[in-house]
Amino acid sequence: MAERGLRAPAWLEELVRTSPPPVPWRDVVRFAVTVPAPLALALLVGGGTALGAGVFATTGALAASLAPQAGPLRDRLRRTAAAVGFGAVGLVAGQYASGGGWLPVLVVAVLSAAAAVISAVNSAMSLGALQLLVYTALASGLVTPLPEVAEVAFFFAGAAWATLTTLLQAATEPSDPDRTSVAAVFTRIAALLTAVGTEGTDDARRELTTALNAAYDRVIRTRSLAAGRNRQLSELAGILNAAAPLVEAAVASVRAGVPADPHDVTAVHALAAAVSGARELPAERPPALEDGPAVRRAVRHGVRLAWAVVGDPEERAGAAVPAPRLPWRERLRDVADRTFGSPDTRDFALRLVLCMTIAEVARQLLPIERPYWVLLTVAIVLKPDFGSVFTRAVQRGAGTLLGVLIGSLLLSVLPGDAWVVLAMVVAVGLLPWARGANFGLFSVFQTPVIILLLDLAVPGGPGLVGARLVDTLIGCGIVLVAGYLLWPQTWRAPLDEALHAAVLALDDFAGAAFGEDHTARRRARRRSYRALTELHTQLQRRLAEPPPISTRAGAWWPVIVQLERTSDAVTEAVIAVRGGEPAPDPAQVAALRRAVRGLADELHATTPPDDAEILADGVLAPVAREVDAARRLVRDAAPGRRPETTAPGT
Repeated sequence: MAERGLRAPAWLEELVRTSPPPVPWRDVVRFAVTVPAPLALALLVGGGTALGAGVFATTGALAASLAPQAGPLRDRLRRTAAAVGFGAVGLVAGQYASGGGWLPVLVVAVLSAAAAVISAVNSAMSLGALQLLVYTALASGLVTPLPEVAEVAFFFAGAAWATLTTLLQAATEPSDPDRTSVAAVFTRIAALLTAVGTEGTDDARRELTTALNAAYDRVIRTRSLAAGRNRQLSELAGILNAAAPLVEAAVASVRAGVPADPHDVTAVHALAAAVSGARELPAERPPALEDGPAVRRAVRHGVRLAWAVVGDPEERAGAAVPAPRLPWRERLRDVADRTFGSPDTRDFALRLVLCMTIAEVARQLLPIERPYWVLLTVAIVLKPDFGSVFTRAVQRGAGTLLGVLIGSLLLSVLPGDAWVVLAMVVAVGLLPWARGANFGLFSVFQTPVIILLLDLAVPGGPGLVGARLVDTLIGCGIVLVAGYLLWPQTWRAPLDEALHAAVLALDDFAGAAFGEDHTARRRARRRSYRALTELHTQLQRRLAEPPPISTRAGAWWPVIVQLERTSDAVTEAVIAVRGGEPAPDPAQVAALRRAVRGLADELHATTPPDDAEILADGVLAPVAREVDAARRLVRDAAPGRRPETTAPGT
């Protein structure tokens, strides 16, 4: 009991939990060489003008190096273009955000509102919006002997250098990331089949869902952007589509508790190796199974289908479903819905404008030596996207504080500029590794880089250590109070939107599961599992927040698990029908779907609880039982119907 009493609250443990990520050595080397190189060259040339050029080229190299993440080269370059383009806009706009008066306040407010809207378009634009605010803050306090045009030119030159090293790394990568992502799907299928009958099935199924999401995002989306001109992407898309029956059969095996044939597990591993290019696929595929449980025969059938497609390039290309391309009007309407039409976007825009405006007023009024650091801290902490404000603020705030301390102490002990560059090499090299952990650890190493760079441009002294710490605390305090605590949305019951989306996706899956359109069924199943993955992501974010938010989120955990079980039950029913069981009565399917849709209303406690049992037989009977269980759990967890329960782990 005493030991339990000394444990930290579960939400705090979740907040600080960090799984050490693998070291991406190729990225580490690229960062360590690319980012400090312009600064080192400027120091070799010597002179104030050269140093100013080196500082701006290094900022450009830093922005372009941080932008790319794992993914297709096209996506990496798109993120780089967004980061560099908006960063350059920030450098120019920052000239109008310096000094005093209302003009800087207006400039910062307008740019903050624009950043919030831009960030809702996609992940690349979200990164660009962050760079817009960061470089606006930097430019408001960065003074060099260079004219404005030269500053932007050297910024672009540094970004071009970093883009070149990114292209060189991509050209020399030992494996094709697209093939690797598709091969990972088969590896996860094999892991799920191996885990049947063990306690690891839930984790194995979620890992399979994650692998499928990553593969579809990487291959299908990249192929649609390539407009069908890339044959390799078409073949990989065909392999993913051909894997759908195998995925369904593996999930059904878990539901039925029927272990897979060991030969099938070996065959799936062989498929993974063939897709990745590690070794050729044997010419003879496994024979068909005529006897045994239906789910085991379904697994063998899925293996044989995938085997035929993986082993035949023509089959691979033919299995690829043409990627739908929406008319430009619909795409524009979708962007408008995600930006100006989204309540989340409008809410976040208000938060961001309020925090950045307060920071700008503080910059002008507070008697601090480097006031722009408050604005920079708010921009970094309140990153323009929709995650947990509290988690990000605390992690980034703590990391920024520690980074300020490290960077300032380095400046006080390093004897010369050459040593500053060496310290920057170490700190920059650690950024790719720290980025895989959490926001806090990334800030620990990002902040010293910025401090070392700014101090070379605007030299200070050891006395700035305390000033920077105070500035950082002020910025973090602005975010936590004005961007988190004061907003009613912070304290409302979380997960509502994600839960609602998961229920509607489950309804669509149940409607498409027993139809004749196999493509529609596969897409509906993918949407259902993707919605469940997003639901898990939202849950993890909320569990890292303090009560009552984490407590309310934890109350929905049994419902989320039950929704997963229901989706698995639908998949099992599909496999049973494919194995020869009678197709369900359309009237029973319609009744089942009404019950599923009723879950959406019960999530908000807007309708009286429906205690009527769902009448279904045949393959729908297990699905009906899972939906009944989900309804009971929703009634228990819905706000206002039962006292709040305890989050997992408390």
